[in-house]
Amino acid sequence: MFKKAGRFQKAGIRYTIFIYFTVSALVTSMMIGFSLYGRLNGQLAATVREENQAVINQVTLSVDSYLRTIMKLSDSLYYGVIKNADLSAGTDEVNSEITLLYDNNKDSVSNIALLSKEGELLTAVPAARLKTGMDVTGEEWFQNTLERTDNLHFSMPHVQYIFDNSENQYRWVITLTRAVEITKGTSTDQGVLLVDITYGSLQYMLDNIMLGNQGYLYLLSSGGGLIYHPKMQMIDAGLEAENVRAAAGYRDGNYRESYRGEKRDIVVKSVGYTGWKIIGVTPDRGFSLSGVKTKLFFVFVAGLFLFLLAITNAYISSKITAPIQELEKSVNALEEGQLDAQIYQGGSYEIQHLGRSIGDMAKRIQTLMDDIVAEHESKRKREFDTLQSQINPHFLYNTLDIIVWMIENEQKQEAVKVVTALARFFRISLSKGKSIIPVRDELEHVRNYLMIQQMRFKNKFTYRIEADPKELGLASLKLMIQPLVENAIYHGMEFMDGDGEILVRAYRENGELHYLVQDNGLGMTREQAEGLLTEKNHVASGRGSGIGVKNVNERIRLYFGEQYGLSIQSEPDVGTAVDIRIPAMSYEELMEREQA
Repeated sequence: MFKKAGRFQKAGIRYTIFIYFTVSALVTSMMIGFSLYGRLNGQLAATVREENQAVINQVTLSVDSYLRTIMKLSDSLYYGVIKNADLSAGTDEVNSEITLLYDNNKDSVSNIALLSKEGELLTAVPAARLKTGMDVTGEEWFQNTLERTDNLHFSMPHVQYIFDNSENQYRWVITLTRAVEITKGTSTDQGVLLVDITYGSLQYMLDNIMLGNQGYLYLLSSGGGLIYHPKMQMIDAGLEAENVRAAAGYRDGNYRESYRGEKRDIVVKSVGYTGWKIIGVTPDRGFSLSGVKTKLFFVFVAGLFLFLLAITNAYISSKITAPIQELEKSVNALEEGQLDAQIYQGGSYEIQHLGRSIGDMAKRIQTLMDDIVAEHESKRKREFDTLQSQINPHFLYNTLDIIVWMIENEQKQEAVKVVTALARFFRISLSKGKSIIPVRDELEHVRNYLMIQQMRFKNKFTYRIEADPKELGLASLKLMIQPLVENAIYHGMEFMDGDGEILVRAYRENGELHYLVQDNGLGMTREQAEGLLTEKNHVASGRGSGIGVKNVNERIRLYFGEQYGLSIQSEPDVGTAVDIRIPAMSYEELMEREQA
């Protein structure tokens, strides 16, 4: 174990940084990927359920409209033709009018017939006659129609067997019957109006309707009989089965059932007057992202990400370590006694500073006390820079996730806004290494941050930034407001029930520049508010940038003096207000003092 640790310690800094960056980024990406996969699965399931519900509703409306058209045809035949006709003079006139209605509906109607209560065929369109030996009075549908005269009666799908017609004698139909009043001279009697609905016209409406990737629907009668199923023939042959018995007992709504070892979602919708039920079935496999194409896509994306990650980390580690390696060569030269060797001073600000410090040490080795004073000042500056540079990459990761989500969902304009805001946010964060920036840049910095967070939290809060134009040219310490706003979002807004509000205001008072950061969040007790500024009770947030309220207060006091800093007023369930006080000085004035 110790040998392995020793080997790792002897590894080059470039290799070490590459490994650290790659492993940390890979672990983070895997966690985000698993979380995103689970969320996408959940969103897909919810979307499919909503779409299935909409499809079932639309199909129900279509079937209901179709059946009502047939029922209106039945009403027209009875009240418009049969009820007003006197059949004692013959059926020619009635036959003519029935033929006209048949011609207008022949795409969905196979036969229209009028039968007396003795079973005699009075008229039929198109021309047909009862099959030899057919006594309709013994048929159950005929008896039920005459017994329940107020109802319309729908049969189960069957092959038309009543009429002897050479054409379409094996056509599948659903028969609609109703009791009618037949007039012959001065007497009236009961009869039966029969309308054979073409089964194919109903089947055409229901075929090829898919629910999700694997779902389907079927149609049950009020008695639980199977009227339509996409696998009707296989069910009739016993090769397939359907959970009809359970479905017959369902009322309208959504159900969860297990059938033949498979979990599936059931949507039930009744069809108007008939009592028929449309049953939508979606197996669990229709909700998941487990398809072969989807898996291949994720594998491709993961491979591409790993490739880009390796290239990016190699480039970053090279950019970070190349100046350090050059500086190491200069230090090796000093170790060999070459005090006049040229010290490398390139790379980042820290490397340049370190190079200058080493060069100064070599040149001023005889003036040790001056070097100690300079080192003390350098230490104070590094402490300030360290406090200022503690920015957690989680914000960047989350923002990049937002951008990826928007691009995947083709929200290009919104993605451009977020990228632009992120670029401005980091431009001001860097500020060419400067610690002092104008008030306008500080407010612009927090405005970009708030815009990104508002998109991330899906408009869970609103914000206002107020400042008099006269204060925009004043000098401000960089990155003071953003940690306080971040604290307001994560600890004040994230778990609120209502809409959050954040106010950022800059104003001058009694020769001092004030920043007010106010929210209507959850608030805190006075002890908790005081604890944010003390060493004993301060707990760094794992969610924010890592700078924190205490950090901002220390930076202000370190730069401007102990009389300046933060004050916090907060009340639980009311909100929090943080006031920042620094000297009111113009940006140009303070920059001249810095350079001097």
